Amino acid sequence: MKLSEIARAIGCELRGDDVDIRGVAAIEDAEPGTLTFAADRRHARALATTRAAAVVLATDAPEVALPSLRARNPYLAFVAAVELFHPPRRPEPGLHPTAVVAPSARLGAGASVGPHVVVAEDVVIGRDAVLHAGVVIYPRVRIGDGFTAHAGVVVREDVRIGDRVTLHAGAVIGSDGFGYVPQEGGHRKIPQVGTVVLEDDVEIGANTTVDRAALGATVVGRGTKIDNLVMVGHGSRIGPHCLLAAQVGLAGGTRLGAHVMLGGQAGLAGHLTVGDRARVAARSGVHGDVPAGAAYGGYPATEVHRWRRAAVGFFRLPEVLRRLRRVEQALGLPGDASEE
Repeated sequence: MKLSEIARAIGCELRGDDVDIRGVAAIEDAEPGTLTFAADRRHARALATTRAAAVVLATDAPEVALPSLRARNPYLAFVAAVELFHPPRRPEPGLHPTAVVAPSARLGAGASVGPHVVVAEDVVIGRDAVLHAGVVIYPRVRIGDGFTAHAGVVVREDVRIGDRVTLHAGAVIGSDGFGYVPQEGGHRKIPQVGTVVLEDDVEIGANTTVDRAALGATVVGRGTKIDNLVMVGHGSRIGPHCLLAAQVGLAGGTRLGAHVMLGGQAGLAGHLTVGDRARVAARSGVHGDVPAGAAYGGYPATEVHRWRRAAVGFFRLPEVLRRLRRVEQALGLPGDASEE
């Protein structure tokens, strides 16, 4: 494909020779004939040694020896280029002989149902669904158009899923919430009779679990993307367009606003609220509400600049203690030499 063709397809300005491009590659791994991109200073330094035939750059980036495609957002432009060379592959429509689909289930046109899939009674799935091997859909589930469930996905009874939702391998949607009443001699289970609602354009990572509410619904808002190995507790409500990185844990009743970002392994105690566009750093422990637009980090989580100052101070404690001991000795105050 000519570089000019790519430029037209992804809306970029071409500068330099109109070379042939046969693929895309990261800047460090690029081979002759490939298109790469440089979106930051680290990438820009690698341009001197890359073997790529052309590069995607920001519109205002300095001129380079390679032919370039210029874009306001070079990362997004490169993503579009990747999609040109690697269009999504979809299994052919049809029902595998080993799949079990209940007579009362309704699958829309264009469905692809793989080996050992089970679709239970009174399930409704929209057009162009792809159910890969071993997917299990429990009774009375409602799913919109363009649904993709990768191998081993389980969707429990009465769950509601919107359009263009993707569930990656091993995800479990609608498992029982963790609710028990402690008693002498054992713990009594609280019935989990609510449901889960996944709105349009949600993506759920591999082996992530979204528990059903005890009453009402656990909700994941439209456009939200959830990474692998995330735990969403019962009755939580996640707003639209949030990003939750791997191993995040939300205890029951957590409320996230719109466009919230949670770093990997962040843990949120139950029944708290995180405001719109707030951010929480990786491995933070959140025990109280986070204001809209705030950036929090640490354990217990606090305003991120305060947390960073505290972290620096922690590593200075040994020197501070030594200085304090010298002051105590100079003043003749009793001290404990073991603290040195």
